[in-house]
Amino acid sequence: MRAVVLGSAGQLGRELAAVLGRELAWAGDRAEIDVADRAAVSALVSREKPDVVFNATAYNRVDAAEAEPGPAFAVNAGAPHLLARATRDSGALLVHYSTDYVFDGTASSPYREDDPPRPLGVYGASKLAGEHLVAAAGGEHLVVRTSGVLGRGGSEQKGGSFVERIVAKARAGEPLRVVSDQVFAPTCAADLAAASVALVRAGARGLFHVTNGGCCSWHELAAAALALAGLNAPVERIPLASLHLPARRPAYSVLSCERYLGLGLPPLRHWREALPDCLGRR
Repeated sequence: MRAVVLGSAGQLGRELAAVLGRELAWAGDRAEIDVADRAAVSALVSREKPDVVFNATAYNRVDAAEAEPGPAFAVNAGAPHLLARATRDSGALLVHYSTDYVFDGTASSPYREDDPPRPLGVYGASKLAGEHLVAAAGGEHLVVRTSGVLGRGGSEQKGGSFVERIVAKARAGEPLRVVSDQVFAPTCAADLAAASVALVRAGARGLFHVTNGGCCSWHELAAAALALAGLNAPVERIPLASLHLPARRPAYSVLSCERYLGLGLPPLRHWREALPDCLGRR
């Protein structure tokens, strides 16, 4: 397999590059290529002649997207469409990533791929549009929806991953107030990268949900990270509504991975087992 990774400076992109190893033909981020530039995208695909392109680029500033929908849709919908057309014309497979935020959170059991999406905000809507535009291009594609990605080095747009920020604040003696009524499945970037490559090798096409096992609230995740770091810092439980954030979030966005498992692929480990890797503790 000859692979290209876009978004290689992000937590998922870095892990994809590591998993692919010698199969990686090219990896780059915004400094190397503007994914919203049709000519640049086409030139890259023509030059590298990949068998598969992993698109790990994303606009993931959930609240900022409410005030600037243009940039969110440009990166999360327009750019994937350009990539899908370029890979279609070259015969390559496009692997694109989406989010649990395409759902409204009113379910009481894990969301399946065929459950109707209903995003609550601009970010989720832009990611859902990206899903549709990738499929509409008509080429070989694999869309992976995931949830709460955590990785060493974190998200540069957010100043580190959630668990890294929590640990840093605790060490600085800052008060910790964390949402306790939003439930999701934290997902280790390294596990997601390995599962993505496994899906490609299995010949998967279409839409798949991939997350680590189990689920929790942000408060539970914060407490687990602090315990792992050996920090005895109190964490106040707060309701999501008390933050008065610009963007609405789904209260429950756990994803069912039954379709992924149906291919005979091994389940991803429980999020608690993966957490040490996200903090560089193992």
